[in-house]
Amino acid sequence: MSPAPPPHTPAESQLAPKSSGSGRSRLYALLHPSASHSTFSATLLLMLSSLLSAVLGLVRVKYINYLFGAGPTTDAYNAAFELPDMLAYFLVGGVASISLVTILNRYRAEGDEPGGDRAISVVLNAMLLVLGIAILLAEIFAPIYTRYKFAGFSPTNAALCTSLTRILLPAQLFFFLGGVIGSKLLVRKIFLYQAISPLIYNAGILLGAVLFSARFGIYSLAIGVLAGVILGPAALNALGARREGWRYTPVLDLRHPAFAEWLRLSIPLMIGVSLATADKWILSFFASFDSGGISRLTVAKTLFNAPMGIIGQAAGAASLPFFSSLFAQGKTTEFASAVNRAVSRIACVALLLAAWMIALAPPIVDLFRGGSFHRSDATLTAHYFAIFAISIALWAAQGIYARAFYAAGNTFTPALAGTIITVVSIPIYRALFHSFGITGLAISSDLGILAHTATLAVLLHRRNLVSLRRLEFAELLRAALAALLALAATRLAVRHIHLFQGHTADLAMLSLGSLLWAAISYITLTAMGSTLPRQVLRRPAA
Repeated sequence: MSPAPPPHTPAESQLAPKSSGSGRSRLYALLHPSASHSTFSATLLLMLSSLLSAVLGLVRVKYINYLFGAGPTTDAYNAAFELPDMLAYFLVGGVASISLVTILNRYRAEGDEPGGDRAISVVLNAMLLVLGIAILLAEIFAPIYTRYKFAGFSPTNAALCTSLTRILLPAQLFFFLGGVIGSKLLVRKIFLYQAISPLIYNAGILLGAVLFSARFGIYSLAIGVLAGVILGPAALNALGARREGWRYTPVLDLRHPAFAEWLRLSIPLMIGVSLATADKWILSFFASFDSGGISRLTVAKTLFNAPMGIIGQAAGAASLPFFSSLFAQGKTTEFASAVNRAVSRIACVALLLAAWMIALAPPIVDLFRGGSFHRSDATLTAHYFAIFAISIALWAAQGIYARAFYAAGNTFTPALAGTIITVVSIPIYRALFHSFGITGLAISSDLGILAHTATLAVLLHRRNLVSLRRLEFAELLRAALAALLALAATRLAVRHIHLFQGHTADLAMLSLGSLLWAAISYITLTAMGSTLPRQVLRRPAA
């Protein structure tokens, strides 16, 4: 017997976005703090958030490039994030809310809100203690880690990286706190706080650079990171959860059933290594032997992640609560259809977007040239960015497939598969790096995510969770053909646009190239009978 659907409070019922009513009332419903969202409205909200966050992130990249350029100092700053990120990944599974949402959905379905609140407190208290001890140890042993992980750094650069690492380590406590408490909101399908948090985080880093760079140099960025994570992911999610009735319980109960289940679901995420996460760790190890290599790869990845966050991460984050709800209610057919539909639509959009990114890579990256970031840096970064862009559809799809496993309560299978693929991929990264330098690393990244995504898709298919045969292959083929035509035409046109100089030329190429790309994509898709243009144009009015 399927459990009853989750109960809704009156506020949720009234504030859920509806298709009727004035545009102003729909916008109010979408942005109200307690609004409970549908799959589409949640995706729309998170895509809007990702867009704004991407804009802030790009402004941050431009400013950091201008101040510090691509060199040993910026390499040290970018590398300083890795030990804190690793610590969080291996101790709390990266994103604590992924495991908790599945558990809390059951409490909510049973009408046991106090039990769910206590479960949050138990997980929070236990893991804050563990994470706090681990951070203390990491502060002590950071110099040893830096020496071996970034073997290409000079002693001076390694010492700077260690100092920055020690400043950034405590931020993981606040990321974890925000993730755990935020699960209270996700299970209620409230996404506004999750949408605003990254904006505050990015603004914190940018303001840190603006206000303190003259006095503290590269350390100003680390100060901004701490301020952003405390005010954004931690404080904002705590405020939202409190508003929705969450009550903190100061209890340490390691035998609590919810904590045991959370450990069971999270341990595979802790001990397994997904290439989606390990890719940046592998890239930075080899790139440390090339002065400025980490910085240029980081800029290329940041520019890549801006559209990736809009189409991939937003849809993935919005989909998890709905996948979990369908699976918890025993609606396996609807669950499989929802996953396939999400993968197909996201992949179609991503293929078209990849064409735009590859064709316009030079002017896109050149906009971030200036100050200490020279033309040679921009040229190399554009080359890496174009290579990364080839795989954007794979990155988007793997996020959906991974969340399908999590929603089904299976974290072990993707973790084991990810670990095997990561271990097998390392020699490939090494070989291509020694043969082609940083370019070889970018190619390795694409090959690795191809193997990772294909493996997750096949495993879901073999476990009869999501059939590969139900993917919208005809629509994917139309999108791929439209993308190839748009890429060829846009790239050819851009090469012959030389109307202005400097950033004015970049903007001209971007504007004209984007119009040409959009026109060819639309005409080609429409001529082949694709439903994608109608779906994209109809959604905003729905």
